[in-house]
Amino acid sequence: MDVEQAILTRRSIRAFTDQPVPKETIDRILALSQRAPSGTNTQPWHTYVCTGAVKDAISRDVLEMVDKGQAKGYDELDYYPAKWKDVHRDRRRGVGWSLYGLLGIEKGDREGSIRQAKRNFKFFDAPVGLFFTVDSYLLRGSWSDTGLYMQTIMLAARGEGLHTCPQAAWINYPEPIFRHLNIPDDQVLVSGMAMGYEDNTAIENTLVSEREDVANVVRYVGFD
Repeated sequence: MDVEQAILTRRSIRAFTDQPVPKETIDRILALSQRAPSGTNTQPWHTYVCTGAVKDAISRDVLEMVDKGQAKGYDELDYYPAKWKDVHRDRRRGVGWSLYGLLGIEKGDREGSIRQAKRNFKFFDAPVGLFFTVDSYLLRGSWSDTGLYMQTIMLAARGEGLHTCPQAAWINYPEPIFRHLNIPDDQVLVSGMAMGYEDNTAIENTLVSEREDVANVVRYVGFD
C-alpha cells in the first residue's frame, strides 16, 4: 500500500472483528513507527499494548466507573475546552450525528447515545488496545510529538491491512488503565487506540467524515 492509499483509507473504525492480530505484526508496526518525528529527537512517547484478559479487565473496570459516573472532565484535564467556538462545535456535532444517524440513534435518545459511547471502552471489539503516555513534566510540544507518532502507527497499520480508532475517551478513566498496565505515576495518559481488522458488515464503518475544503484552511504567502 502506498502512502496516498494509506492516508485515504485510514478511518476511525468503530466495529472490529475478533480476528487476532499476530504480535509479530504489531512489532513491525511499532518498530516502523519509531521513525516518527519529534522535537529535538526527544521521542517522548511511551506505548502500552494490551490484549486478552488484561484488555478485558481494563474494559470491565472502566465500564463500572462509567456506570457510577466517575469520569474526569476533558476541561479538567486541559484536553478539550469547556466551550467550543461555533466552527469546531459544528464539526463535532456533524460527525457525531452522522454516526448516530447510521446507527438509528435519534436526537434525544439518551439511552442509545450512552450505549454507543460505552462501546469505546470495549475498544469497539478490537482484539488489540494501545495506550500512549508521556512523562507528566512534559508540555504540549511533547503531546504534539506523540500525536505525530500515533498518526504514524495508524498509517503503518494500514500497510498491514489493519484499521485503528484513536480514542480520547479513555483519558477520563486513567486509574484502571494505569493499574492493570503498571504505568508509573510520573506519566500522563495522552490517548488510547483500538487496532484490529475492520468488520465490513457493520453500518457504522461506512461513515466517512467530512473534511474542510483546503481553500478554507490553507494560506499561501509569497507565491507568484
